[in-house]
Amino acid sequence: MKTAKVWRLGMSEMQKLSGSRHRPPLKRPLWIIVLVLFVCLFLICAYIYPTSSGSACYVFTSKGCKVFADWLPPPEREYTDAEIASRAVIHDILNAPHVLPKNPKIAFMFLTPGSLPFEKLWDRFFQGHEGKFSVYVHASKTKPVHVSRYFINRDIRSDEVVWGKISMVDAERRLLANALQDSDNEQFVLLSESCVPLYTFDYIYNYLMNTNISYVDCFKDPGPHGNGRYSERMLPEVEMKNFRKGAQWFSVKRQHAVIIMADNLYYSKFRTFCQPGVEGRNCIADEHYLPTFFRIIDPKGIANWSITHVDWSERKWHPKSYGAGDVTYELLKNITSIDVSVHVTSDERREVQRWPCLWNGIQKPCYLFARKFTPETLDNLLHLFANYSSP
Repeated sequence: MKTAKVWRLGMSEMQKLSGSRHRPPLKRPLWIIVLVLFVCLFLICAYIYPTSSGSACYVFTSKGCKVFADWLPPPEREYTDAEIASRAVIHDILNAPHVLPKNPKIAFMFLTPGSLPFEKLWDRFFQGHEGKFSVYVHASKTKPVHVSRYFINRDIRSDEVVWGKISMVDAERRLLANALQDSDNEQFVLLSESCVPLYTFDYIYNYLMNTNISYVDCFKDPGPHGNGRYSERMLPEVEMKNFRKGAQWFSVKRQHAVIIMADNLYYSKFRTFCQPGVEGRNCIADEHYLPTFFRIIDPKGIANWSITHVDWSERKWHPKSYGAGDVTYELLKNITSIDVSVHVTSDERREVQRWPCLWNGIQKPCYLFARKFTPETLDNLLHLFANYSSP
């Protein structure tokens, strides 16, 4: 009887204990931890010091290398001698103290096949502002006939320009080289024969002179008309991650103009490997060279949009042209009211990229000029200029 009682008490006590007792956490064997650490170390070493054969990637899974390559930060590559030399020159130019001249000027650089159909409009735009601008004309096909005193004797030596080829970039550099000879030129604006001003001279002058950035169009396009034009033969200096696209019509400050002229390394890559039809790609040098160049050497020094408006809404090889019937006060005011830069990628997603046009941190209109106006629009533009050009 005594034994039974003790047994019953024991069971009762055990029931009470069982409800409150917690199992201690299991202690994993030390060898498992060591094994995990060893595997991680092995994968990191395999990524940093890859073998010439791809067989190591299949030790665990066929996707192992790619997964870990995406997870780990990219290793720093060693710069070539040419890159080191190029970066040293660019660094010195960007960091050299720059003193504005007493009479800083804007260099208006016209890239045209022949005569300029809007010289009368530009003549009105320039009147009364002598000493604040200079004009340079690169006519690639025929010698221009000038009707404005501001354009006479302003033609530079020109060569043939073929759309889509490096000769377009060569013409831009030729204009910059001539404009840089005037030490008073501080801003360098590239314009075409179909460009017109959207504001008064004073507004454009203050807009450009009172900021320390260049207006170079630059965006990432993963589609066939963007990164699809990239060639790995541009490696190691030009990597896919830095390949960019943008309109060729720029405005650059003097330091950037000097850097463009000093560059041979990146320019030579585009001259050789960015051409229509090379390796089955239609690479257009003037749409990629400067955006990519500045993405590499001074990404924070550019605005990432062009101050020259053009309408790509028709999604053709060339932008929309404006005829006489299109040019109205409403059209011009609509263009000057745009204060957001918009880019659309060329892939199937048609991703729309938007960012505000910030001038010294303040959102302002993006465009100072517009292009693709046909010659018959001149009379309408002259008639409307005093009204639409006021800020």
